[in-house]
Amino acid sequence: MKHPNKNSKLITLAQAGSREAFSELYDATIRDVYQTVHFLVREPFDVDDIVQDIYFQMHRSLERFDVDRPFRPWLMGLVMRQIYAYRRKRWTHLRILKKAEHADLIMEHEFTNDVVDRLSNRRLLASVDRLPFKLKQVIILHYLNEYSQEESAAILGIPLGTVKSRIHAALHKLRQKPDNHTLFMGKVEDLHEFQ
Repeated sequence: MKHPNKNSKLITLAQAGSREAFSELYDATIRDVYQTVHFLVREPFDVDDIVQDIYFQMHRSLERFDVDRPFRPWLMGLVMRQIYAYRRKRWTHLRILKKAEHADLIMEHEFTNDVVDRLSNRRLLASVDRLPFKLKQVIILHYLNEYSQEESAAILGIPLGTVKSRIHAALHKLRQKPDNHTLFMGKVEDLHEFQ
């Protein structure tokens, strides 16, 4: 995990209007942001738009950011809010389509090679993908992005106990999958947290 104050100078310069500093912040964060959005959004063709919206919102909100706070959790909070907004908009759109067409929607899900390499197990990846969204997002934040449970709680704006119970519920569901029986015999920590 990166040091929380590593980007303080860039943030201060970006707050003063430096495009170069904002560009460096973008370069320093785009991989984590893109990977998180790609993993949480089922429609690959929407990922780029959502990422663009995140950085637009970051640019607008950066002037109010307190450089004494950790930057990455703040940015992941923006990511989660944009994903929530996208999901609400998408849900409304799908309801309208369903009522209008009475047809089943087929949704494809593609993963980047980077995510597959990081989790290093396609069956596990598929099982994580089948989790309910609230469980999937804590697994992604904690295991894929390596945020602590406390940071995950701050990012999602929920109590620490809720994060812990969601992680517990997600791992319980993953252990129940027949394909994952051998993967989850021991503690998750014994599995080097999916890496």
